[in-house]
Amino acid sequence: MAEPKSKPAAKTAKPPVPSTGCTWPGTDPLYLAYHDEEWGVPEYDDRALFEKLILDGFQAGLSWITILRKRENFREAFDGFDPERIARYTPAKVERLLKNEGIIRHRGKIEATIGNAQAWQKIMDQNGGFSKYLWDFVDGRPYQNKFTQMSEVPAATPMSEALSKSLKTKGFRFCGPTIVYAFAQAVGMVNDHMISCPRHKACAKLAVKTR
Repeated sequence: MAEPKSKPAAKTAKPPVPSTGCTWPGTDPLYLAYHDEEWGVPEYDDRALFEKLILDGFQAGLSWITILRKRENFREAFDGFDPERIARYTPAKVERLLKNEGIIRHRGKIEATIGNAQAWQKIMDQNGGFSKYLWDFVDGRPYQNKFTQMSEVPAATPMSEALSKSLKTKGFRFCGPTIVYAFAQAVGMVNDHMISCPRHKACAKLAVKTR
């Protein structure tokens, strides 16, 4: 009797492959979705900008994908990143947050978030809104960079240094020039998609003049 033919090995699903010139998302589906749908899209909402700056502060010393995977936990823990509510957090609330395994349990960053919310309130009152305050640092319109490879992208710029310095004078913490530049990239104040990436042109079309 002829021996039965062995069955072909089952095919394993191939991971998604980035179809862009931006290599930093790798093949992680969550990271790719973030790149394709959020990163570099100009953001003008005061609360949303506060959330992103706080999350970038929590990223300090960590990778962004770590924060991205915990983002929904952060939103739940910090009342949807409502600065008005966060500004009133008590020491007891801080202790509860330090026990929350779904977020980054770093006392300094948690306490800084409360102070940052209070600073956000002052900017809202004194500078015509958080969005206006931030966007004035790029003259009201995103910088459209035309990088061809990731090695050309800076870690910080004179703009991020000036914004970082200003934020600190307003009372913000965990907002160094590198953190601020990563924030500016994410919220579309600068368009740092590679020029070969389809998202570069798409994000550029979304830009509006704010002043």
